[in-house]
Amino acid sequence: MEHLDWPFFEDKHRRLASDLDAWCAAHLAHVDHSDVDVACKGLVKALGEAGWLKHAIAGMSLGGTADVIDTRAICLLRETLARHDGLADFAFAMQGLGSGAISLAGTEEQRQRYLPRVARGEALAAFALSEPDAGSDVAAMRCEAIDDGDSYLLNGDKTWISNGGIADFYVVFARTGEQPGARGISAFIVDADSPGLEIAERIDVMAPHPLATLHFRGCRVARSQRIGAAGEGFKIAMRTLDVFRTSVAAAALGFGRRALQEGLAQAKSRAMFGGHLADLPLAQAKLADMACKIDSAALLVYRAAWLRDQGKAITKEAAMAKLVATENAQQVIDSALQLFGGRGVRVGEVLESLYREIRPLRIYEGASEVQQLIIGRELLK
Repeated sequence: MEHLDWPFFEDKHRRLASDLDAWCAAHLAHVDHSDVDVACKGLVKALGEAGWLKHAIAGMSLGGTADVIDTRAICLLRETLARHDGLADFAFAMQGLGSGAISLAGTEEQRQRYLPRVARGEALAAFALSEPDAGSDVAAMRCEAIDDGDSYLLNGDKTWISNGGIADFYVVFARTGEQPGARGISAFIVDADSPGLEIAERIDVMAPHPLATLHFRGCRVARSQRIGAAGEGFKIAMRTLDVFRTSVAAAALGFGRRALQEGLAQAKSRAMFGGHLADLPLAQAKLADMACKIDSAALLVYRAAWLRDQGKAITKEAAMAKLVATENAQQVIDSALQLFGGRGVRVGEVLESLYREIRPLRIYEGASEVQQLIIGRELLK
């Protein structure tokens, strides 16, 4: 945890990371993942009761730790949780991402209704942006919200929705048509029990977590449930992702750190050729490369987090952090698994689990190729 001495952090961040690490060691060592829905709900409850979810929302009067989300705190929380348990990181992250639009642009009534329950772990949140034909290309969105006086009627599908099927509410982005493309999208809070909303399909993925396709058919949503002005949904979504995209990078960093930790232990304990694996120059070179990849990613992650906490725009920096941290963590985990040999691919081994956990992060919340496009566009401005 030497990186906590870097000047990006204040003493409160160092205490936070230390306290959470101790809590994780005591509470996450034996999480039962056999039923991911049950496990996820239990983790949200535990994180809420312990006070960690307070960092995921903005507003001290609403149960948060500050009136503005502390990006460095969010990143340290996700890095630490991911290092201990991937599903715990997911449970925390979705409380922040799912309610982030409300924190950033919600009315006072919306914030009062939803955020305190999110902070206590009493309501599970979800972020519904992607569609079958609109993932990276948000402007291709087809789900529509038809103005019907004092309410809107939602029709269409959302897919790859994390917490789909177990969330208590969804922040849904739908086309309202004020202008063409991305400028004609609005954001809405849709309670899970709303008539016209159904779970069309549960989706199983390589790193198991609750995931689903949502279908809206004449789902009536009160005008008071719209977040921000009509047509501002794309901006709200991007603002939300700018906050939490950096934290995705931090989660990848946590997975990478755990892989290096496991790799070091394996190299020092594995008997080989009359000595240990760690005595071989090739193994030492691999470990050195892993450490360099982790530190380079960490510097980008916490630069982006620090800049945002200083009030700076971080579109490029967040994209750099997400791109490098997820790609580097994939390589670090692969290298660590190689040190374990055949044992590394056995189901139930830490490295086998990490290998499955890291791969989706190169796609979620903006694929690596999208991050490259963002970086290139920002450089050319």
